Amino acid sequence: MPTQPDAETAADPIILADYDPRWPSLFEEERARLQSAIGQWAADIQHVGSTSIPGLAAKPIIDIAVHLRSLVDALKCITPLVEQLGYESLGEFGIPDRIYFRKRTISPLPGQTHTGIGRTHQIHMYELTNEQYDKQIVFRDYLRSHPDAAREYEALKRELAVRHAGDVEAYAMAKSDFVLEVLDLARVEHAAAAPGPSSHPAERGAPASR
Repeated sequence: MPTQPDAETAADPIILADYDPRWPSLFEEERARLQSAIGQWAADIQHVGSTSIPGLAAKPIIDIAVHLRSLVDALKCITPLVEQLGYESLGEFGIPDRIYFRKRTISPLPGQTHTGIGRTHQIHMYELTNEQYDKQIVFRDYLRSHPDAAREYEALKRELAVRHAGDVEAYAMAKSDFVLEVLDLARVEHAAAAPGPSSHPAERGAPASR
């Protein structure tokens, strides 16, 4: 589940902001707008990524995962997202079976730029059968319920942001081992709580984004 290499390019610095308690509210406000605009096609709308984990430093961009009943419905979402909410549609943008949208800003905060383009929100659309969506939620929920793991992740991110300054792909890949370990711990914890054959998403295939 390496972080997606779509937030910056090699020319953009990796800037982490201290946790901002406004991030959950910013998500909730945007979720309400999304529910109004595309709720008829969205099975679920979730806050994911580092801004969704209390206390965790992050690039100050609200990542939103939208679960669709069918990826075909993503085409129906483009017009309301672009015309009503000001998003830009970029297709899969390097991640197969995902549709990516970003919301621009002309006054970006440090850490919000991509090739000189500021963005405040990112939407990652997946259909119900896509494991990447599940794994984003598993990873988020484990760090939310294990503050020590969240602190370890933050320390790693800060170290890697310095080591791989300006190379977001290397930064993302360097986090992969930690993410895989968290998914495995989540699987073990889930199995201990509910003995028997598991359908836990952390057990199904290779890790996805974030």
